[in-house]
Amino acid sequence: MEGQQKNKEKNKYSIIVPTYNERLNIALLVYLIFKHLRDVDFEIIVVDDGSPDGTQEIIKQLQQVYGEDRILLRARPRKLGLGTAYVHGLKHASGNFVVIMDADLSHHPKYLPSFIKKQLDTGASIVTGTRYVKGGGVHGWNLMRKLTSRGANVLAHTLLWPGVSDLTGSFRLYKKSVLEDVISSCVSKGYVFQMEMIVRASRKGYHIEEVPITFVDRVYGSSKLGGSEIVEYLKGLAYLLLQWSAIRNISSDK
Repeated sequence: MEGQQKNKEKNKYSIIVPTYNERLNIALLVYLIFKHLRDVDFEIIVVDDGSPDGTQEIIKQLQQVYGEDRILLRARPRKLGLGTAYVHGLKHASGNFVVIMDADLSHHPKYLPSFIKKQLDTGASIVTGTRYVKGGGVHGWNLMRKLTSRGANVLAHTLLWPGVSDLTGSFRLYKKSVLEDVISSCVSKGYVFQMEMIVRASRKGYHIEEVPITFVDRVYGSSKLGGSEIVEYLKGLAYLLLQWSAIRNISSDK
């Protein structure tokens, strides 16, 4: 216990939050992060993709309250994709651990202490939030969206056997060095990017642990998940399946 406390005190956590039109959510998210991580050394890196709704102005006001060393605004001129947003944020991360989470309050900061504790207890390279184990769930989705999400996970499990219960979740804690390694080998963008990240991490043999979370649908703003994202998911799944099949065939020929 004493050793864990010492590790916790010397660790720093860089929380990367991509934003696009999150003016109504970002202030509450930042407040909740500070509320639940009172005794943790952390920084919040906001990667805003040129939001036209005034998101960046809100972030600048938050910097005046919490300090520019605690909230870093690393803006980009336009929407350039989720994967590249994490790469951009990672370049500015000074912590030895990195958290990735959404800005729309679907990922509640109250789970962050559980992520940190799980990593300290197990030494995991990655701790990922899951909706699909006891204690986890989804709030605010209609039946069709629940079935779509569950079906996407079942399909990916059947074809890719990734070793985690929630492939499409995007609330995770990484060792920084592990995130740098995994993200450098990913090629997907958008919705499927998170799935590729966790599948590649599993293939590389990294220790992955899960923490149950309840995913809450956004209250303010509009969802960025639509038909095009579902098509991209299926294309990404096919790509990963073909890639792993090719790797297995090469291995069997040796």
